[in-house]
Amino acid sequence: MVVFAPPAGGGRFGADEFTEVQRVADLGSFVHDVAESRTYYSEPLYDLLGVTENAGDTEAELLFRAHPEDLPAIIEFRERLLDSHEGQPIELELRERDTDRIFLVRAQPVFDEHGVPRLVRGIVQNITNLRAPGRQRALDRRLFEDAQRVALLGTWAWNTATGECVWSSMLYELFGVEERTVMAYNDYLEYVHPDDRVWVDRTWRQLAESGNPVVCEYRVVRPDGSIRVLRCRGASFAGRKEGPVMVGTAQDVTEQRSTESRMQRSSQRFTDLVAITPVGIGLFDATERLVDANDALCKLLGMDLERLRGMSAEQLTHSEHEPRARLEAGQRVLATASGEPVYCELNVVSSVADDGRRFWLVVFQDVTERRRAAELLRHQATHDDLTGLPGRFAVNELLTELLSAPCARDVALLFCDVDNFKRVNDSLGHDAGDELLIALARRLEDGLPDGCTAARMSGDEYVVICPDQNEVGGVDALASKVAHLFRTAVPVRGQLLRVSASVGAAVPSGPETTGADLLRFADAAMFEAKRRGAGRVSLANAALIATADSQMYLEGQLREALGNDGLVLHYQPVVGVDGSILTAEALVRWPHPDRGLLGPGQFLPVAEQGDLLRDLDRWVLRTALREAKSWPDVDGGQVSVAVNLAGLVPGDPEFVDVVATAIAGSGVEWERVVLELVETSFVDLPSRSRTAMADLVSRGVRFAVDDFGTGYSSLARLKDLPAQIIKVDRRFVAGIGTDPSDFAVARAVVDLTRAMGRTCVAEGVETDTQFNALRDIGVEAYQGWLMSRAVPADAFRELLRLGPLHVPAPPGP
Repeated sequence: MVVFAPPAGGGRFGADEFTEVQRVADLGSFVHDVAESRTYYSEPLYDLLGVTENAGDTEAELLFRAHPEDLPAIIEFRERLLDSHEGQPIELELRERDTDRIFLVRAQPVFDEHGVPRLVRGIVQNITNLRAPGRQRALDRRLFEDAQRVALLGTWAWNTATGECVWSSMLYELFGVEERTVMAYNDYLEYVHPDDRVWVDRTWRQLAESGNPVVCEYRVVRPDGSIRVLRCRGASFAGRKEGPVMVGTAQDVTEQRSTESRMQRSSQRFTDLVAITPVGIGLFDATERLVDANDALCKLLGMDLERLRGMSAEQLTHSEHEPRARLEAGQRVLATASGEPVYCELNVVSSVADDGRRFWLVVFQDVTERRRAAELLRHQATHDDLTGLPGRFAVNELLTELLSAPCARDVALLFCDVDNFKRVNDSLGHDAGDELLIALARRLEDGLPDGCTAARMSGDEYVVICPDQNEVGGVDALASKVAHLFRTAVPVRGQLLRVSASVGAAVPSGPETTGADLLRFADAAMFEAKRRGAGRVSLANAALIATADSQMYLEGQLREALGNDGLVLHYQPVVGVDGSILTAEALVRWPHPDRGLLGPGQFLPVAEQGDLLRDLDRWVLRTALREAKSWPDVDGGQVSVAVNLAGLVPGDPEFVDVVATAIAGSGVEWERVVLELVETSFVDLPSRSRTAMADLVSRGVRFAVDDFGTGYSSLARLKDLPAQIIKVDRRFVAGIGTDPSDFAVARAVVDLTRAMGRTCVAEGVETDTQFNALRDIGVEAYQGWLMSRAVPADAFRELLRLGPLHVPAPPGP
């Protein structure tokens, strides 16, 4: 330890007193020997730093105890001492590591005769308490400035006598001005927006005169051209005799006002939207009473707002409908001023007003017309357009309901098919046929026992549903009555038509019987009645049900075969007069797993009953076109392929797309495709069907009338058929050589066909006589067993490779 002695020549106090003085001043002294690089501390300095006395202390002790952030300052302090040649004291404030103490270090170098630093003498004083108020003030100032920055708030003072203005740092930022810029009152006014400048100046001068605090908002234009909105507060304080001093704040509220403006515009737009929207909108209070409504709601209910205001949701509900106490989303039936029901769809939104009160915004969407339209659509979907009777969908619904009731065993179903209805259409036309169907429907409605329902299934098929056969004397009595209703003469087109119907009756066979089962049983009984003769009645029995089940099983197998490509195509050639193959007609066959190869006559009725004809046509079309793509050319030309269509017809909305997709998918040329339709398909074609056919014809597809002469058409109507090929039915061809009338019909058809530029094909040619006679009258193409039966696809390709088929040579002279 080094003890400092009093100065030479005596002194006023000794070493002990000097040490105590250092302790009282909360400081300690040190001497640093530059040459030896050793530092000597006084005893109070040891105490101040809290270290053990050590005669070998170095300056590293100070470095070790200093805060890391102050180390660069200590190093710079040392360098200044050793490099200084003035010998003046130098001060440094530093913080102690791990504490909040602050020390003032004051040191002065001592030089030798050569001007080299020999010693450094100094003191270290604890000035923590001296700096604490200033530090707190600085901290408070920083916090205040930070708070101003967060709040975008600046402060100002204006000496009205001198015009001098004092601004806070944040206020300079708000105005976008450099902080060191000297601001006078007139300088400030230059930043105020020109439109606001006059009244702002007047406001501040009134403040100076009256002393009453003011609050105002105005715009300022910053140097960069941006416009900000400031909310200012000002107050006046008595100053020196020259005049008062005004102080205040300025807060940037630009974003707040912009948001408020957007909200106001949005609120106004919402108000305008509510006012002009055609949908009813009402505002209800917490008690669910109407407090406001737009014109649309008033118009909807036929009442003005004054009458509506105060009405509860329950009072607005129609009396015939169960009121709901609470407003909730969903359908509600309201009442107009005249008591008429209005069906509404409600959307409810809960909100809270500015004063905290809850209210409900309710949108009333009038769905009355939509409901009526839906009911109409449902009626159209469940009822027959022509007769107005319930249709198949309604029948299924009613049967499901009746068969699930406790008295299901008493249900009876009649399936009725008008006998020889086709004859009416063929002789009198389709309009007369429709008139007959309508008249029969009215007769059933008027003549059936109470509780029974008549429905039209399709075409000339009707069903009668009886919920309790015991009420009508049993199923036999009901069937007889219905058959009698059909037998009564019906006035059509000014004449009385006498028709009949084959009636099949069925009752549930057990509790597991479904509506589909009952329809199938009655349908089977109807076919049995028709087999026995027109106007007969048949009751479904076990044998008929077994047959129906067998047909249903076969239908399921056919459906599976369609889905798994379980069918095959055979092809029968159509040849020219020289035996060259012109076209091949695709004929479907079914290799049944149990019954062998089935022809179309064995499964097409099943397909028709199971509504599979359309899917079957699609499959045949795709497969035939795909296989035709691989056929070899014949004499440099390509053989066309003909496909019979029964379910897929021109009236189908997807007809053109289905055909076009099949052709495009196969890669077959359009000109090679022939679509055959039975003659009745061409009768009374609607414009949509003709348009579809014309579309395909324009691309190269040809249409053929199959079995011409067996349908409704007469020779006079031949010119109206939109087809390029006419196929004479085999029944006329079969009579050639034996029946002169058949030959006469065939000749007339051929002559007319050729005269109209169409191709004539004779079907069912089986003898040389038929071939020669047809050739003599100008038939261009022939199809029949005389040339070839229908053969499998591989065999047909072989026929194409072998060349022309054998045809009879012309008879000799």
